[in-house]
Amino acid sequence: MTDYKRTSLNETIVIRNLITMYYFEFGKHYVFSGERHDFWEILYVDKGEVEVLTDTERHILKQGTIIFHKPNEFHSFYAHKEKAPNLIVLTFDCDSEAMKHFENRVMALGDSERNLLAQIVKEGTEAFYFPFSYPLFANRRSDARIGSEQLIKLYLETLLIQLLRKNDDELTKPALSSSSREKENHSITQRVIQLLEEHIDGNLTLEDISESLHIAKTRLKEIFKNGTGYSIMEYFARLKIEKAKELIREESCSMTEIAARLGFSSVHYFSKAYKKATGMSPTEYSRTVRARM
Repeated sequence: MTDYKRTSLNETIVIRNLITMYYFEFGKHYVFSGERHDFWEILYVDKGEVEVLTDTERHILKQGTIIFHKPNEFHSFYAHKEKAPNLIVLTFDCDSEAMKHFENRVMALGDSERNLLAQIVKEGTEAFYFPFSYPLFANRRSDARIGSEQLIKLYLETLLIQLLRKNDDELTKPALSSSSREKENHSITQRVIQLLEEHIDGNLTLEDISESLHIAKTRLKEIFKNGTGYSIMEYFARLKIEKAKELIREESCSMTEIAARLGFSSVHYFSKAYKKATGMSPTEYSRTVRARM
């Protein structure tokens, strides 16, 4: 019998334990007074802005930015410029030497890194009941999908390795450009999103977008789905709900005004659509935001 030699694979980053996982939607006046703990933390700004204070530094984090807090580093934050922030916070144990690269680091994430972070949250909702709470193991879903917890670990390790490589590329050589087709598809996706945002107070059809961009509907649907994971109309509905959440948290409009600003025919229809998308009414969401302030 042949004695096959095995190759033990080197592991650059290994996540030993996940401690907390949160997707927060805070009000515009939210303040977190601070803490320190003996494990790593990453904070990502999905929407809005926050000001972060550490033992030695102060940072303004805008949308798309991530900050790393090393073990035993004090950190606090608050909503900046009265912009209601959405934040992803992950804490975990990792003893890998490569993690030293992330000490005191603030980084802007690209599309691929943001997609990995979205996958971590998605698998989190498959593994644990949402909204996430501490301790996570006490909130494991009875109907969890196979491998969801392992995928959280793998996606997080992949994200960290990808950020390590990104930094190495920036330091040692020019970054390789994407193919022209990838650039073109990304540009089309961004143009669609811009159109949706510009018409968030009304209604757009696929035909409207196709005519505006002079792109066939079939191609448009395929490019957008590949780029975002959503159909165009699904994405438009999500944009409206996210904008509604922002307006509720900023306490600048009544529910009737919000419904009108987002193109809903009535506050009743708005409330119904909101509850279908989030599982709670706009009024219930407003109460949860005030409770966190």
